[in-house]
Amino acid sequence: MHDRYRNRYRLPSASARLRQQIALEAARRLFRIIAPKGDEPPPGWLDAASDSEYYLAKRKAAAVLGHRIRPGDLPSDAEVREQLVALWRASGTNGGLVESSPEPEVDERAEHRLASLADHLDRFAIYKLRLEPLESVKQNPKYHPEGDALYHSLQVFHLARDVRPYDEEFLLAALLHDVGKAIDLQDHVAAGVEALRGTVTERTLWLIEHHMDLLATRERPLSPRSKRELESSEFFEDLKLLRELDDAGRVPGLPVDTLDEVVAYLKGLEEESYLGSH
Repeated sequence: MHDRYRNRYRLPSASARLRQQIALEAARRLFRIIAPKGDEPPPGWLDAASDSEYYLAKRKAAAVLGHRIRPGDLPSDAEVREQLVALWRASGTNGGLVESSPEPEVDERAEHRLASLADHLDRFAIYKLRLEPLESVKQNPKYHPEGDALYHSLQVFHLARDVRPYDEEFLLAALLHDVGKAIDLQDHVAAGVEALRGTVTERTLWLIEHHMDLLATRERPLSPRSKRELESSEFFEDLKLLRELDDAGRVPGLPVDTLDEVVAYLKGLEEESYLGSH
């Protein structure tokens, strides 16, 4: 059963577009560390990060984007530096090269506070705190014959790992998509999104926010406009896959890993132990 998901949703091979995506994600990670203060960047600010830090940022970026590629296929340091310059210009702290406004400045300060907070928090501990209460959330056996919401979430993660074993963002969406059920059963999607905001990436949050949208029913029809908006998203194929796995993860008695084992696997992805052989 899992092969049909794997074949239909195979990740693309390394390409110019993929290299650019990885370069941008790596630049975002480095920008928080080496971004210059003030209106003019000091000479050599792009060299404030070491070669190993550039390399690690690129490998982390590839992992977050869900791609396992050879080091030789990663973007060059020069490509990452180009994205760093673009980020600095877009930040509004570049001596007027790009117009700035109060709104972006507020957003930048908020992002900085969030980044500082994240440095002192174990996001995996947060995930566990959100997931553990799901064990006591009993679901309608008509739609969820498998049992409680935690068991369902672990099943969906199990299926997602078969298809996208290195795609941390997608795996987190599969694992965390129903955490809101322990907060507000009337609107578990909105509750889950608010509970996870700031602890997962934009892609993961978007998938969780829309994971029910493709489940069109007579009581909850999807409007043509909403459908067009979903289909225009770069994450639409991921959303379709998540919807299929959410529906498939409802098997009574299916063996799954424990929550601790799942968290350990995700931590292993963050540490990139799977790339150690390259």
